[in-house]
Amino acid sequence: MKYYLGAYAASPNQTGWDAELETAYYDELKKLPQLKGLEHPFLGRLHQHDDDWFLANIDPQWDYVFTCIPGIMNALAHNPLFGLASVDEGGRQAALDFMQQACAAIGKLNAHLRRQAVTAIQIQTAPARNKAPSSKAALLASLNTMLEWDWHGARIVIEHCDAYVPEHVPSKGFLALQDELDVLTVLNATLPASQQLGMVINWGRSVFETRRSDGALQHLVAAQAAGVLSGLMFSGVSDQDSEYGAWRDSHQPPQASALVQPGEPGSWMTEQAMAQCLAACKAVDLLILGAKIGIRPHSADINHRLAYIRATLAILQRNVKPG
Repeated sequence: MKYYLGAYAASPNQTGWDAELETAYYDELKKLPQLKGLEHPFLGRLHQHDDDWFLANIDPQWDYVFTCIPGIMNALAHNPLFGLASVDEGGRQAALDFMQQACAAIGKLNAHLRRQAVTAIQIQTAPARNKAPSSKAALLASLNTMLEWDWHGARIVIEHCDAYVPEHVPSKGFLALQDELDVLTVLNATLPASQQLGMVINWGRSVFETRRSDGALQHLVAAQAAGVLSGLMFSGVSDQDSEYGAWRDSHQPPQASALVQPGEPGSWMTEQAMAQCLAACKAVDLLILGAKIGIRPHSADINHRLAYIRATLAILQRNVKPG
């Protein structure tokens, strides 16, 4: 079994761009036998810094899942009305324009590799509801527009981010899971099998929202019951104040244990919690399955980063059961 890796979160280039350093990092990623491909961040162009560098350094056998959350968060910093679920028409159209750029980038990558290399695009239901109004109707309208485009074989899936809840300050604060599931259900009732939309659960973002260690499991079961579960990405979170911060979407590695070395002592994402989620669904059949971890300190060398990545992938290997 192989997995997607949000490798950008563990990159040694967190505060700038050093192409030589990133090349060395990618050379090590290519040696990972469990790596299916990358969860690739989209910020408005194929690669944030250099499309040509990216195309020259990827493994031609990798598959890809685009994630739009980095670009969406950048856009929200300038325009809080931005988002596919925005009731503000200007903000919604700006988000659709951004998605058209993502669609073009998918086409560029597929054309370079001469195959359908992009499995899916993960969209998120901005804006933040504590800063701007959003609605199911706006999201439905946006998705209907996006379904008219040629996505070069990539499936459109919603990655659930933490929804706005009044009890605590949000990280993302987007639409509630049930609102997203309702929209997917309505659309899928009219779509052919090749265009069916799905839901991806991000472990850390669901736990951030619920403040419960089983929050991701609850969300996963709800998406599965709605018939739209398409993916599961493991990314940790914690209530402890460390270099990762307390209750921050900083992609903490799994909790350290006798089996998980190296690991993060305060992370709520234990191997047991990951195993429970994997057991609750038929993981081998998911369109998207993998992990995204950040590394602290930011000055950590590549060997240190790869050790954490290997330990995380090993958890998946131990707990994903054959079909």
